[in-house]
Amino acid sequence: MSIRLITGGIRSGKSHFAEELCVSLQEEVIYIATSPILDEEMTERITKHQARRPANWGLIEEEIELAKVIKKTPASAVLLIECISTWVSNHLFTQKLEEKINREIRQAFLEYITLEVKNLLASLHGRQAILVTNEVGLGGISMHPVGRLFQDALGEVNQYIAQEADEVWLVVSGIPWRVKG
Repeated sequence: MSIRLITGGIRSGKSHFAEELCVSLQEEVIYIATSPILDEEMTERITKHQARRPANWGLIEEEIELAKVIKKTPASAVLLIECISTWVSNHLFTQKLEEKINREIRQAFLEYITLEVKNLLASLHGRQAILVTNEVGLGGISMHPVGRLFQDALGEVNQYIAQEADEVWLVVSGIPWRVKG
């Protein structure tokens, strides 16, 4: 069994590549969606993703408690988790942080999200999973304190998952590059 991390910029083709990987494995696939539907534009994005996926794939929609829902899935299924960056964002927004984020608040959230990602990876032990995330480290530094905390948290989460993953892929302009494995 293996964990594959697919990273890249927004609209880089990483979702399409992850879906192709799932199809190539010729196994039962369960798509775990982390995105809340907040507006019409997000609804359109989700609809496009759904139209691309094979009809026989299972679907679980879970914004926060990934480890909990993973434990309820068949051990033989390939899990496609999309996406880790939205999952981190969902955790951040449940904290109801104010604009003034001090060192203690930052540290507490970084410790919290590190524990959450450890729990996520523990739930994937012995499983076959493909995790999709955004590579925020390639962009500029946010001018908003919550934005910077998100960038820092996601950067750490991505690094932690990449260290534990069997394969890491970077997708640039629709072209996947194997980085690890």
